[in-house]
Amino acid sequence: MLDLSTIRRDTPGCQNVIHLHNSGAALMPIQVANAVKAHIDAECAVGGYEAAVNAEADIANTYDAAARMLGCQSSEIALVESATVAWNRCFLALTQSCAPGDRILTGRTEYASNYIAMLQLAARAGVQIDVVPDDATGSLDVRALENMIDDRVKAVCITHVPTSGSVVSPAAAIGEVTRRHAIPFLLDACQSAGQMPLNVKTIGCDALSATGRKFLRGPRGTGLLYISESLAARLEPPDLDLHGAIWSARDAYQPYAGAQRFEYFEGSVASKIGLGVALQYALNLGLEAIWSRIQYLADGLRERLRGLDQYTLLDTGRERCAIVTFAHRTLAPAEVAGRLRARGINVGTSDMRSTRLDLEGRADAGLVRAPVHYYNTDDELDRLIEVLGTFD
Repeated sequence: MLDLSTIRRDTPGCQNVIHLHNSGAALMPIQVANAVKAHIDAECAVGGYEAAVNAEADIANTYDAAARMLGCQSSEIALVESATVAWNRCFLALTQSCAPGDRILTGRTEYASNYIAMLQLAARAGVQIDVVPDDATGSLDVRALENMIDDRVKAVCITHVPTSGSVVSPAAAIGEVTRRHAIPFLLDACQSAGQMPLNVKTIGCDALSATGRKFLRGPRGTGLLYISESLAARLEPPDLDLHGAIWSARDAYQPYAGAQRFEYFEGSVASKIGLGVALQYALNLGLEAIWSRIQYLADGLRERLRGLDQYTLLDTGRERCAIVTFAHRTLAPAEVAGRLRARGINVGTSDMRSTRLDLEGRADAGLVRAPVHYYNTDDELDRLIEVLGTFD
């Protein structure tokens, strides 16, 4: 059981709004905000480089906490500016030797930033992008994935939880397939990290990208990349600096071992420290407890929405998560979100600009997202339903 009163006391935003926009950016705990502010104050007091030296133990804690969350070694963690930076740097390294006719397999729920990178690769190198179909439940069809594999497949890139829906992709089953065929598996865990347990060894992915600002409740401008020791040793990022490699001779350089080669020297030390505090906060609560609470709230919201005639629940998938999606019969998603915001309720929206393959033919006009988090309450969900019911 989670101590909800303490959690909400730790979350000042809960006093101001009903926050159901957690797949956009969740509310930070006060401990995270205080850690970021304290380091900024230290930089003002003694200098940026000097403050970073004094904070080396705090920075190391961020690597250690990320490794504990994902079930890996801290040397397999890179801290970067965003999930997109993490995903792109790994994807470009994985595919920089691709030739015309090589193939990348992905799913229907792939995020726009990832898919645009694939389209760039297709235009530049003649690589073929093949989309694995969903099964009858709306989840990625693992059997179809295996049937699509041949010796031209160079990587499997899957989004664990889409920006546009509730479905949780069967990541561990996908990992079984990719391991059997010795194909690198890159998992975008941007929407799943922090709301459910993740163990990269159990999943079987070779790399995983995540952001700090969503369900991990960290600062914006933070992200992390897990990359297995064996894969990192075989890959060279497309761009290195003095943090990722050593200038070993006048005409030579040597990338550092492990995930560090995927980092740049410059970054916000305060934000990295804040991310570590957010990770530790989640670990202290327990990811299993967080996941159980989220499932309870999300299922409860879906049941409530079924009682509103003017709305259509749009969630799919065999396993469902925090992201609850719906549409009004006449009002555009942005209109619904705007009206809710005016009443002190934060929700998000999604449209084809962010997830075209998923929404084409399913929710062409887009949808409203109301992703719950463990600090939300039944009373807040009741209030959401009350206000939604007034929109004709």
